[in-house]
Amino acid sequence: MSRTDAQAKGEDTDGAGTRRGQILAIAAQLFARKGYRGTSMRDIGEAAGVLGGSLYHHIKSKDALFVELHHAALDGAEARIAAAVAAQDDPWAQLEAACGALLEVQLDSDSLTMPMMNDFREVPDAVREALVERRDRFEQLFRAIVAALPLPAKIDRSLYRNLLLSQLNSVADWYRPGRLSPSDIAAQIARLYRHD
Repeated sequence: MSRTDAQAKGEDTDGAGTRRGQILAIAAQLFARKGYRGTSMRDIGEAAGVLGGSLYHHIKSKDALFVELHHAALDGAEARIAAAVAAQDDPWAQLEAACGALLEVQLDSDSLTMPMMNDFREVPDAVREALVERRDRFEQLFRAIVAALPLPAKIDRSLYRNLLLSQLNSVADWYRPGRLSPSDIAAQIARLYRHD
């Protein structure tokens, strides 16, 4: 597990802030289960065993906490995808590796990435702006991959990328473990987008 994965789950990564790490882990699980709107600071405090105002010693606000956890989850996903892509030289192999790494993150039952990214409509405008800005930076990985593909000139690369990401992001809605693994699905999606 990378440092950013551990941070997204609220695990202590440097020996300092153990109590804060525990609170982050609890908050992440509550946000994942109940959503932004359904999770209150009181819920977090009660689950963490922290009374009243002392929670604010560790956490600035619910909004700041949600943004921090969202960004940490995307940081971990981005690091995994970047490492998978870096291990490949061929642009099509890079596309498949990126698809596979993203699906492994999204389909992991312990992953916080999908729950944290699915709450955009529930958050205040200022929080949404921060989430969208970080998501756009995350998508730069896929912009670079798609830009390197030997696609016909008539294919709009922005539309191609958006359709690909929409396809990948919807897999969690229908996936059931069994017949195909995340890497099998990634290979199929990559083939479809290559027209093989």
